[in-house]
Amino acid sequence: MYVEHLGELRKRLFWILGAFLVSMIAALFVVGDVLHFLRGRPPASLVEWNAFSPWEGVRMYMYIAAALSLVVAVPFTMLQIWAFAKKGLRKSEQKAALKYVPAAFVLLLVGFAFAYFVVFPMAFRFTTSMTKNLGLVETYGIAQYFTFLTNIVVPVSLAFELPVLVMLLTRLRVINPGLLGKMRKVSYMVLVFIACMISPPEFFSHISVSVPFILLYEISVLMSKLVYRKQMQMDAGTKDRMNYGSA
Repeated sequence: MYVEHLGELRKRLFWILGAFLVSMIAALFVVGDVLHFLRGRPPASLVEWNAFSPWEGVRMYMYIAAALSLVVAVPFTMLQIWAFAKKGLRKSEQKAALKYVPAAFVLLLVGFAFAYFVVFPMAFRFTTSMTKNLGLVETYGIAQYFTFLTNIVVPVSLAFELPVLVMLLTRLRVINPGLLGKMRKVSYMVLVFIACMISPPEFFSHISVSVPFILLYEISVLMSKLVYRKQMQMDAGTKDRMNYGSA
């Protein structure tokens, strides 16, 4: 049985890797359009991009394609987690867990929008003001610009997956609201630390990113409670039917 589960897990991991590679190859065909879109709006339109090595353009194509592939890879990964664990679920639980995949995709887009339109401009304005205060000339390499961008956008986007991930893990009986309650202080510290790492080093920026992260955690706890309560009701109903049948 253990070997069978291990083989199933390996197969799912291969599927996840394959989905990431295929979506990355497909993303290569739209990287140019994405670059033109980003180049045409602030803050990218306010600065000049430079290439500091012959390979910089190729490297950025691959870099951006990998980032775009996450839009497909993250929901697909959750689908594979569901497929791996569904054998231990009731039919009703299987259907409910499958509904989390579209929600994961929507939350990923919401997280991306929040990161790109709110957090990234705020961080860029702060760094630009510091550069000007020091009397430095703003000359940005395209690699440095997109590294800065993805270091902010990717963690924030993934953080927005937290409610769906918690609901799925609760549905799979891996975690429960009690465990999340005990982990609240530690979770807050981790989330605030991540927020401080990806936001400008100023109090307002830290708060602007930390508060949504903490709200996401509390929403996750609330969703976990709802899922857990339904599970307990279903378990109680099943137990009553078994007792009635044995009587």
